Amino acid sequence: MKKTEIYYKHDNSVARVVLNDGKGNVLDHIMMEELLAALDGFSKMPSLKLIIFEGAGKHFSFGASVEEHQQEFAAAMLRSFHNLFYTLRDMAVPTAALISGQCLGGGLELALMCNFLFADETAKIGQPEIVLGVFPPPASVILPEKIGLAKAEEFLLTGKSVSATDAKNMGLINRVFTDKAAMLDGVEEWMGEYILPRSASSLRYAVRASRAKFNHVLTNFLPQLENMYVKQLMATHDANEGIRAFLDKRNPVWENPSVLYK
Repeated sequence: MKKTEIYYKHDNSVARVVLNDGKGNVLDHIMMEELLAALDGFSKMPSLKLIIFEGAGKHFSFGASVEEHQQEFAAAMLRSFHNLFYTLRDMAVPTAALISGQCLGGGLELALMCNFLFADETAKIGQPEIVLGVFPPPASVILPEKIGLAKAEEFLLTGKSVSATDAKNMGLINRVFTDKAAMLDGVEEWMGEYILPRSASSLRYAVRASRAKFNHVLTNFLPQLENMYVKQLMATHDANEGIRAFLDKRNPVWENPSVLYK
């Protein structure tokens, strides 16, 4: 069964990508492969003006698969996941995330890569990776660019989740709606006013221009953090213990080993 659904609207100028694994819309390797295939198809559509990401059901996404965070899978998982970010960077098609319910970890990172973030009042967003003894490479690069270092570190170093209203007050969410139906209607109205009347090609130049610094930071630092994660973090007891403890449904037992800086 496919884990993503693709719909087109407004004479194929808008693509809706719906994450749908039947539960928490977990970004496992199957869903990531489907997303990359979808983006490859979108890259051949010069009239495309907007890509919308949303989650089926009550939640946007619980995040990347914890099972695939285990040491033997981590390198392949990060490589596939980060390819989504590089592909979106290179396409430069405007993107929007429509967030309901839980939007955590890798799910939030996918949303963060979007140019526009909309949410309803059920949304809870956070980067809980530190609770598992790991860190989120894309969010570590993107969040400071979006909301500043001080606010970004509230997410990255504590693992806390915040409401849609708090996220809007931080400057992370563009607009908050009462519920999912209102969000869908509101975004449709917003598209009609601000996206559909624009030139598809000029929108791509505008994205490249507005993200000149953002893309430079992403391109230069995300590979470094991927290497740190795979080569250093996953060589520690505590990173592996945090993942195992989550999968075993128990509290982790930390050893607090020395940090290896290379």
